[in-house]
Amino acid sequence: MFGLLKREKKTGNASGGYRWGELKTADGPVVRYRLYDGNPDIAPVLCLHGLTRNSRDFEELAPMIAEATGRRVIVPEMRGRGRSDADPQPERYNPAVYVADVLALLEDLNVEKALWVGTSMGGLITMIAAHSDPEKVAAAAINDIGPELQTEGITRIESYVCGDSGPAKDWREAAERTKGVNGVAFPGETQEFWERFAWRLYRETPDGLVLDYDTAISGNVSKGETAPPDMWPFFEALKPVPTLLFRGAITDLLDPETVARMQEIKPDLAVVEVAGVGHAPFMTEPDAWPKLEAFLKAQKA
Repeated sequence: MFGLLKREKKTGNASGGYRWGELKTADGPVVRYRLYDGNPDIAPVLCLHGLTRNSRDFEELAPMIAEATGRRVIVPEMRGRGRSDADPQPERYNPAVYVADVLALLEDLNVEKALWVGTSMGGLITMIAAHSDPEKVAAAAINDIGPELQTEGITRIESYVCGDSGPAKDWREAAERTKGVNGVAFPGETQEFWERFAWRLYRETPDGLVLDYDTAISGNVSKGETAPPDMWPFFEALKPVPTLLFRGAITDLLDPETVARMQEIKPDLAVVEVAGVGHAPFMTEPDAWPKLEAFLKAQKA
């Protein structure tokens, strides 16, 4: 597992690598992103992570997308996550600010439109962006998120985001904690899987291994301010946009009734259920990747 740490040094798409870029936001914090090279004359793919996650969530998927489509792949880390700066004003940890950051990043990179791939909170960001700046969203792949969320899943997320278990003493303990929180979503997985998962979530400090996000984001989570109160108008903004929805078959966040209503509003919504996975699929699963690959390859932007 610990050889995974060497992957941060890779460069060049031939090795599945990337280079880092950064954007100084209008209100101060620097947002950093991975950039995988591709054809600059076609729309890039923008991969957006979930609430407490970072660009390492896409360490496998992003190079797969770059190789399969020939497109550039942009993987930002939202402020307060990974290598991006923490925000000195925690109230700015909210989707409206994240959307503004992502749109500013696209402008900085001279990107007129992109194919958006959003997991969980990244999917909410995609919906809001489609509402606020529809020309920027050429296509959308939404991963295990919808305009309504199940209470069970919200409660589970709140329990670990707002909890404080302190640093893990080593990677084995970090893997155990990762399994404790996410085991319900990935039953029957191997120790290697949990070690890799932990590496995506934790960073090393002199005091031990800590989750790689600013714990101040928990303030808005505890107040229920992780998304606008009514997300349906934002989902409706995707009606003219080619959209693919992934749902983990055992997810506790996105129920079949919500998916059915989404399909009523958008009859051409493509839906893929990922077997044996909860919240949220990595989209590299055998049920998911071929569908995502075909969807992205079909886009003309």
